[in-house]
Amino acid sequence: MKQRKQFYITTPIYYVNDLPHIGHAYTTLACDVTARFKRLDGYDVFFLTGTDEHGQKVEKSAALAGVEPQAFTDRVSQNFLDLTKSMNFSQNQFIRTTETRHREACQEIWRRLQDNGHIYLGKYSGWYAVRDEAFYDESELKTADDGSKTAPSGAEVEWVEEPSYFFDLSKWQDKLLDFYEKYPNFIAPQSRRNEVISFVSGGLRDLSISRTSFKWGVPVPNDPEHIMYVWLDALTNYLTATGFPGANDEGCTDFWPADLHMVGKDILRFHAVYWPAFLMGARIELPKRIFAHGWWTNEGQKISKSLGNIIDPYEIKEKYGLDQVRFFLLREVPFGNDGDFSQNTMINRINSELANDLGNLLQRSLSMVQRYFDGIIPEPKKNLDDDTVILNQSERILDEVREHIDSQAFHHALETIWSTVRATNAYVDHQAPWKLIKENPERAGTVLWVLLNVLRQLALILQPFMPDASARMLDQLKISENYRDFSHYSGIENRPISGISLPKPEAIFPRHVSDSATV
Repeated sequence: MKQRKQFYITTPIYYVNDLPHIGHAYTTLACDVTARFKRLDGYDVFFLTGTDEHGQKVEKSAALAGVEPQAFTDRVSQNFLDLTKSMNFSQNQFIRTTETRHREACQEIWRRLQDNGHIYLGKYSGWYAVRDEAFYDESELKTADDGSKTAPSGAEVEWVEEPSYFFDLSKWQDKLLDFYEKYPNFIAPQSRRNEVISFVSGGLRDLSISRTSFKWGVPVPNDPEHIMYVWLDALTNYLTATGFPGANDEGCTDFWPADLHMVGKDILRFHAVYWPAFLMGARIELPKRIFAHGWWTNEGQKISKSLGNIIDPYEIKEKYGLDQVRFFLLREVPFGNDGDFSQNTMINRINSELANDLGNLLQRSLSMVQRYFDGIIPEPKKNLDDDTVILNQSERILDEVREHIDSQAFHHALETIWSTVRATNAYVDHQAPWKLIKENPERAGTVLWVLLNVLRQLALILQPFMPDASARMLDQLKISENYRDFSHYSGIENRPISGISLPKPEAIFPRHVSDSATV
């Protein structure tokens, strides 16, 4: 039996200091679409998400809540797990950094780095942002008129002096730059790659990788007074989930190295600089690609608690529909850029592209089969040039979308699909089967058969983006669940079979009426 191709994709693991918001849903959605696409395309997919539960920030938040850190993280982590269910995400595993297996993996990474001579004991003096769980150089900070300092993220920083273990990050500058040059697609998009190269080229300082001022984290092997730096801890999750330390020479399962780490642009440095250096130091193969996407604003404003404009994914799902939200988030903004969440824009997308373009195409095509052929798929006769053109255009979608998915260009993938949706609507209008049925019933049957085949392919290719709506489309087209992966996309044997009775059509994408309510 031929072994299936493997694909390993990860979200960042989300920090449990707050409730999940639209940013968390956005990142995981992009990974979910990729994972679903790859499964349909014949891959054995491992899709990982989870929660990052250690660090000083969590310890402080738990204290403020009047509970132990473990109880605090149990509660908040469940919120993130619930989100995956609500958004219909298809992860294979949900990891928590408080798991015993993860502690063991972190300590193994530490031992490898130490055994290889990349860790030494010293004293840390410098600026630390608890909110970011990150160290910053003086040159990176912003100074207010009152003399207070903040990180580039806007987080408050504090001066920290304590004993610390260090990782010899400064020694990895040239090796990292050589790696970036050898693998130009390792960091994407290009603008982010340029930022990382500029940062590394400016020089790297050894990195403090332990703390003694708090206790909520993974103890350093053989020195439990020290707690491992939260980012060394958190990043190791990608290995933990593969069974590290375990099966192969590097201690991982066959899924490592990861094919794609999907992250927000704010944590790119940790993934594209620190993580590769840690792995090089531990002599473990590096992931193949890291993609950093942008942030969302809300009606043109930066999203923040103080402004009270946090976008709740549960609320927008309830208001607009799950698949509609999934569609909009990846349709509206080129993935990798910042984007603005606008209710009016979302409603326009839902009404124009889902209800009018796709929904109406499906509804009127199936309704004509019901009306003119008693719901029986007609037998096609000789194809005319117009038939061949639209059939060929639909046939090409899969290859084009596959390329866009592999480059994380989800907006291009959806535009490729919608160009065919628009072309098919134009085909219907031009052929006018409601006229042909009176003048040339045989020709009308051929046109409707062509439409059913194009709709079949559209429904198949839309499954990763809108799984529920696509399933309902395929149900109405009488496509068996055994024939919904991409191996059945093309080929004469997969086209609509004449004589099969179709169910009465039901609307899938209702129009949305705008109101003055805000999300």
